Amino acid sequence: QVFDDHGKNVTPHPLFQPDPNAAVPRQEKLYFLNIVSALVIFINSTWISNITAKSGLDEAQEDPTLSLSAAQGGQEEAGAALTEAELEQRVDIFLSETDTLWMLDLPPAAMSTAAEEAERVLERNKIYIELCNAKIDSECFEEKMVQTLSGATKTKEVQCETIAVADKGVMVTFWDLEDSRNASETEPTRTEDPGAAAGESSKSPTAEEHTQPGAVPSARESAVPARSHGEQECHSEAILTSENLQQDLVVMERILMENIFQPKLAAYRQIPVLREPSVTSDTGMEEDSEEEHEEEKEDEKKRKASLRSSILSILTKAPEEYVDPSLEQLWSYRCDLTSGHSVSSMAWNKKNPDLLAVGYGELVSQDQKKGLACCWSLKNPMWPERIFRCEHGVTAVDFSLASPHLLAVGMANGHVAIYDVRSRKDAALLDSSASLNKHTGPVWQLRWVAQDRGATGGDKKERLVCISGDGRMTEWFIQQRLDCSDLMKIKRTESGKKKLPGEKERKSEAPISQQAAGMCFDFHPEDPDIYLAGTEEGHIYCCSCSGKEQILGTYRGHKGPVYKVAWNPSSTDMFLSCSADWSTLLWHQDSHSPLLAFTSVTAFVHDIKWALKSAFIFTAVNESRVEIWDLSVSIFHPVLSCAASLKGTLTSVLFAHNAECLLVGDSCGDVSVWQLHNLAA
Repeated sequence: QVFDDHGKNVTPHPLFQPDPNAAVPRQEKLYFLNIVSALVIFINSTWISNITAKSGLDEAQEDPTLSLSAAQGGQEEAGAALTEAELEQRVDIFLSETDTLWMLDLPPAAMSTAAEEAERVLERNKIYIELCNAKIDSECFEEKMVQTLSGATKTKEVQCETIAVADKGVMVTFWDLEDSRNASETEPTRTEDPGAAAGESSKSPTAEEHTQPGAVPSARESAVPARSHGEQECHSEAILTSENLQQDLVVMERILMENIFQPKLAAYRQIPVLREPSVTSDTGMEEDSEEEHEEEKEDEKKRKASLRSSILSILTKAPEEYVDPSLEQLWSYRCDLTSGHSVSSMAWNKKNPDLLAVGYGELVSQDQKKGLACCWSLKNPMWPERIFRCEHGVTAVDFSLASPHLLAVGMANGHVAIYDVRSRKDAALLDSSASLNKHTGPVWQLRWVAQDRGATGGDKKERLVCISGDGRMTEWFIQQRLDCSDLMKIKRTESGKKKLPGEKERKSEAPISQQAAGMCFDFHPEDPDIYLAGTEEGHIYCCSCSGKEQILGTYRGHKGPVYKVAWNPSSTDMFLSCSADWSTLLWHQDSHSPLLAFTSVTAFVHDIKWALKSAFIFTAVNESRVEIWDLSVSIFHPVLSCAASLKGTLTSVLFAHNAECLLVGDSCGDVSVWQLHNLAA
C-alpha cells in the first residue's frame, strides 16, 4: 500500500478484476499432463526400438523405461542392451482407421424412384405441372412486370497467394512387405568387402557394433537402398522380357476382350447372351430379397405370356408371309497397323475355324505399299495374333489342309512365301525368291489343293497352285526350297472382229506378250482334276490336270477381266463368275453361254462366294456395296444389300464356316463381321 503525506491510502487499483468463481488448476491436473507426455515419449521410443529389432540391424539400444522424475525433468539413459531373445521377439502393431469426418453435406435436390418418399414427390411434381398448365388460358392469373431494387454495390479488389494443392497416394501389398523384409535381412552378408581377409570376415557383428556404434548402422542404411534399387531394376527387366509374362499377358488380354465382346461373340456363335447378376451389399440383402422375388415372378409371367403369344403367332402365321432378311454388324477386325492398307484376300484356317488370315495389299499398281499378312482370332478382335510383314503388297493367302499351321502368301511382285503361324518370328519359312521359275507378274490367287493323282494307299497329295499375271498357272513343290512347274500357259486369243464386205485385209499387229494374264481359278469340288481359269481377256477356260494345257472348253461372256470364278458346292455342275464389266454370270458346265446375268449397279464386281448351306444363295461385292442374292426368291434384285462406307470401297467377301455371318473387307483395312438374320437356308 502507498500513503500520502496526510496518511491517505493512494494505492492504484488493478484494471483486471479476476473472477472469484473461476476454478484454479490443481496440482493433480498438472501432474496428470506430465504423465501423459511421458507415456507418449515412452510409446514412441518403444515403437522405434521394435522396428529396429525387426529390420535385423544389431544396434545398441537404450532402455525405453522412463521414471517419474524423468517425465518431469528429463530422461535417464539406460545402460542395459537388448538381448538376442528380445530382438527376435515378435512385435504386433495394430493399425485402425479413423471415423469419417464429414466436412460438408449438401442434400441433393433429386431423389431416387425407389425411395420411400418418391410417390409423394412425384405427386407434388404432378400438381405443380397441372398448376403451370392451368395458368396458360386461365382468367384467374395475370402476368405483371415488377422490378426489384438492388442496393448500390461497391467493388473491392483482394489479392492473395495461390494455394498449391497436391495429391499423393501410395499402396503397399503383402508382397512388397515380404520383399523388403527379405532384402533387409540378406543385405549384411552381401555388403561385406570381397577383398577382406579371412580373419576380418570371421569377425563377429557384435564386436563391430561396439567398436563403431554410430558408423555401422548409417553405412548399412545407405547401402541397402542402393543395392536393392539396382537389383530391382535387373529383376524388373528380367520379368518384362520373360516368355511366361508375355504368355500371361496374352491370356489376360483375351479374357478382357471376351468380357468386352461377350454379347457380340454370343450372337456370332448363336448362343443366348448371359447377363451379369446384380450385386447388392450384405446389409441390404435381406431388405431387397422380397422385392427381387416379386420382380422374378413378374418377369416369369411376362416371359410366359410372350412365349404363348409367339407360339400362337407362329401357328396362325400364313404360309405366304415373308420376313425381310437383315444384316447386323457385330465388330470389325481393325488396328492402327492395318489402317490404310487394302484387304486383298481372306481365308479361314482348315482346323481352327476361329482363325482368319487376311492379306493386305494395294490393288492399284502405282500405289503399292509394303504388305501385311495377319492372322486374326475371335478371342481378340482388336489386335491380330500373328503379323507377317512383307516387302511387297499381299495379293492372296490360304491355309494348308494337311498342315494347318502353314500359311501360303502370294505377293504383287510374283513371289510366293510360306509362313509358320506357330512361330512368332516375322521371317518366312520358305520363299520363292531363289527359284528359277518364279512368277514375273502378280500372284492373283493361290490355293492348297488335295489331288488324287499319284496317291498311294488311299492318301491324298496336297499341292500349292498359283495363277499369275504373267499368264502361267503353276504347281509348287515344298522341299528344301520352293520350286514349281507349269500346269498351264494361258495364250492370247485372236480378235473376234469380223471383216466388213469390201474391206481389205490389214496386217495384224504383233502382241506384246503371247500369254494372257491369269486372274483367278477354282477346282471342281468333286473332281480335283478339273478346274476353271479366268483371264484378263474375259474368257473362262475349263481345263484338266491329266494333260498339260488340256482345255476342255471355253466360256465367253464377259467384256472385261474375270476377277473370280466359283463352283457351286451343292450343285456341282453350276458355277459363277464376276468381272470388271459390272456383271455376275451364272454358268452351266455343259453350256458355253451364261444362263443368267446379274447386274445391279455400275461398278466393278471384285469378289463372289457361294453360301455353304444353300445352293441358291451367293454374295457378291462391288466397289459400292455388298449384295446377297437368293435365286429362289428373285433373279432380278438382291434380297439384301449393304452400302460401303464413304471412306473407301469394298474389295473382298467371305462366309463364316460355323456361323450365320458374313465377312467383308474394304480398302481402308477393315474386315467387318455382319450377322445374317431371316435368311432362308
